[in-house]
Amino acid sequence: MQIDLSGRTALVTGSTQGIGHAIATGLARAGARVVVNGRGEERVAEAVRTVRADSGSDDVTGAVGDLATEQGTAAVLEAVPTVDILVNNLGIFGSAAPLEIDDAEWRRYFEVNVLSAVRLIRACLPGMKERGWGRVLNLASDSAVVIPAEMIHYGMTKTALLAVSRGFAKDAAGTGVTVNSVIAGPTNTGGVEGFVRELVGDELPWDEAQHAFMVKYRPQSLLQRLIEPEEIANMVVYLASPHASATTGGAVRVDGGYVDSILP
Repeated sequence: MQIDLSGRTALVTGSTQGIGHAIATGLARAGARVVVNGRGEERVAEAVRTVRADSGSDDVTGAVGDLATEQGTAAVLEAVPTVDILVNNLGIFGSAAPLEIDDAEWRRYFEVNVLSAVRLIRACLPGMKERGWGRVLNLASDSAVVIPAEMIHYGMTKTALLAVSRGFAKDAAGTGVTVNSVIAGPTNTGGVEGFVRELVGDELPWDEAQHAFMVKYRPQSLLQRLIEPEEIANMVVYLASPHASATTGGAVRVDGGYVDSILP
């Protein structure tokens, strides 16, 4: 399958590392003009350099802004006035005892993981509808469906993203714009490595620690390993392409079979 996104501008939020960085690289390889986003000038500049090098594309720029705030969102949108492909990847996660999560932490997770996506969709979707083409992709998680006891506040936000995606897909009905969520399973990123170490300790070598984590905390996984960021990116690039024109309002799984269901 040949995917050609030439002439399309893609904004990937939270893309200085991990899954977002892999998605930015994949979209750039497919020919899109890619905008990397993060909160710091230096990290964004470095990410732009690595995406260019890894993708072979020079059509990669950066937009600095904290999308958990209205001011940061405005700064990013000023730098990227036209967006054809919006990938809401930004998110925070961590473990916490359920009864010890206070109101401020619940609000912080909602602001970063949900409202950041909603603000950008509100800003970008009208233009996509007017142009008759667009893609909105919200990065959800297996935790949206299988809520971990140690990550209730995180799982709640990812469940909300499934609803956000379905609702905005209805708003875009018949316009040529698709809106989908991607349910990512446990993925091998720097942030997840720290999370794994937090739960299983620092004594084991990484391969053994990863296995111990999957067996104890994610035993439903049929893959029985962490997913690589590029594997998530492959699905996002496909959903961003013209080939996925009939897929909208969906929750598409790249979860290694973690969610025990024959439906998405």
